[in-house]
Amino acid sequence: MKNQNDDIYQKRISRQYLILVFTLFFVVATLLAGSLYFRFYRADITRQAESKEYDKYFVMITDNYKSDFWQSVYRGALDTAKEHGIYVDLLGENLSGDYSIEELMRIAIASEVDGIIVYASEAPQMVSLINEAVSNGIPVVTLYGDSTHSDRLSFVGVGGYSVGKLYGKQIVNIIKEKRRQELLEANKIEDRTQVQIAVLASTDTLDAGQNIIISSMQDTIRQENATDSEFAVSIVAVDNTNAFAVEESIRDIFMQEEVPDVIVCLNELNTICAYQAVVDFNKVGEVNVLGYYDSEDILNAIDRGGIYATISIDTLQLGQYSVQALLDYMELGNTSEYFTADTMLIDKENVGTFKHREEQDE
Repeated sequence: MKNQNDDIYQKRISRQYLILVFTLFFVVATLLAGSLYFRFYRADITRQAESKEYDKYFVMITDNYKSDFWQSVYRGALDTAKEHGIYVDLLGENLSGDYSIEELMRIAIASEVDGIIVYASEAPQMVSLINEAVSNGIPVVTLYGDSTHSDRLSFVGVGGYSVGKLYGKQIVNIIKEKRRQELLEANKIEDRTQVQIAVLASTDTLDAGQNIIISSMQDTIRQENATDSEFAVSIVAVDNTNAFAVEESIRDIFMQEEVPDVIVCLNELNTICAYQAVVDFNKVGEVNVLGYYDSEDILNAIDRGGIYATISIDTLQLGQYSVQALLDYMELGNTSEYFTADTMLIDKENVGTFKHREEQDE
């Protein structure tokens, strides 16, 4: 009887052992099969990615590829290009070290790219580089900054006249607010003080676009019945080579005995630095900053009252039009000489709506 029970016990142990071995074998086999499947699947995906070839290779060259403004412009260009089997490289982003626009132009020409989109200027060196690219069979589209005396194919930018009018109308509103305030405080009309307006202009005086903005702004102020005795415009040269230089130039404005009532900024970096200076020097509500672009920081500053208003640029449109200009030329042999992106004003009244729209888009 005892031997019989031992046999039953041994058989039970053997059966459980076999089940355990089979289970372990099944788990190991499943893991191996899954691992092999994933490996082959990943290899197939990798082969597909590696086999993706683009018909053309364009490059975009800017003065600061890290800025939100240019990153947004680049996204518009890249998305449009990929729809047509073309790749756009934001030149400089994947290069070690900092390169000037001129140096990046030389790299693009030497690389024999299929098209160049460049933030240009009227400087003779830029004109020469654009002409060299075109003579080597590389079409060039100037973006945001033009080079009118070069052989560039097309210019994609913002209507400087329209931007100037938007700035001008905001300054008129500021002048009217000051009129109302001084009407209660001044004894006679001669006691009114001028609204001092400082326009932060690039040290590159060859930038024709900023001159159009300033001229249009002044004309708009005068057309709104503001007399020369009520406002004075001064141009403050700002070195835009790097953020530190911009900060120093703007802080110098606040170190003066008389700080301007209005600071007009013509790019994103100047706007951020001007706002920071207003906060640092405790001038919120005293100095009205008219900004440029609609980054999250700028919109938040408008919401808090640190920036009076800003100009929103359809940056995606800038990128799209840049690629479209090159595509039209390659497909049709010609293209429009000018493309203009949309602009709109953002102030305290509509910033909430605009921020909500941006959140929905994300």
